[in-house]
Amino acid sequence: MNDTIKLLQSHKSIRKYTDKPIEEEKLLEIIKSAQCASTSSFIQAYSIISVENKENRKRISELAGNQAYIVECPVFLIFCADLSRLERACESSGFEFDGGYTESFVVATVDAALVAQNAMIAAEALGLGGVYIGGIRNNPDKIADILKLPKNCYPLVGMCLGYPAESPDKKERLPLEVVFKKDEYIPSQEEEKLSEYDERIKLYYNARTSGQRQDTWSGQVAEKLQSNRRPHMKKFLEDRGFILK
Repeated sequence: MNDTIKLLQSHKSIRKYTDKPIEEEKLLEIIKSAQCASTSSFIQAYSIISVENKENRKRISELAGNQAYIVECPVFLIFCADLSRLERACESSGFEFDGGYTESFVVATVDAALVAQNAMIAAEALGLGGVYIGGIRNNPDKIADILKLPKNCYPLVGMCLGYPAESPDKKERLPLEVVFKKDEYIPSQEEEKLSEYDERIKLYYNARTSGQRQDTWSGQVAEKLQSNRRPHMKKFLEDRGFILK
């Protein structure tokens, strides 16, 4: 394997960081690398916000479920799906912005997600570690207010970055045979591989927690899907000008 493949396959979430700050030049290289992600039709429908104000970080941490590493990490970024710049581009070019399409929402969301992944890969290539924060969607309206986001822009995901102060075990992903299919999707072909995977994940959690946790992947995700998964998001996105038609 070459170094790029090794880097991609060694990813793991890092939630504890040293006190060493991230050099400004490294941060700028991360952002420039993020900008090089693919973008649909060259529209670049995203914005990246570095939250440096400590009080804002503390408030965002509370809104995201009291995740302390949002406050503690050297750099905290929020990646936004952003169509507001396109609206301004239309206005400056003498066109009316025809917003609210679900496809536009999907395009902006994919753009922002690709940019975030590029940023994470670049950070890891520079010796940093990080973790995504989906919890910012717990209270996206309040976080949008803190960041003063315009309409047609919403916070998709946060990212903590820093020099690692931990080295957790890598968590095994689903078997290749489960996620990679040829020509057609046949669910029954997954059953045996998923059962074997569940057993390995049970052993992983058992070893990691000294027997305190023994849940399988299937049981874990099934339990999570029993609770309401941010039902406020639909109205929030509509209020922001997304998924209206």
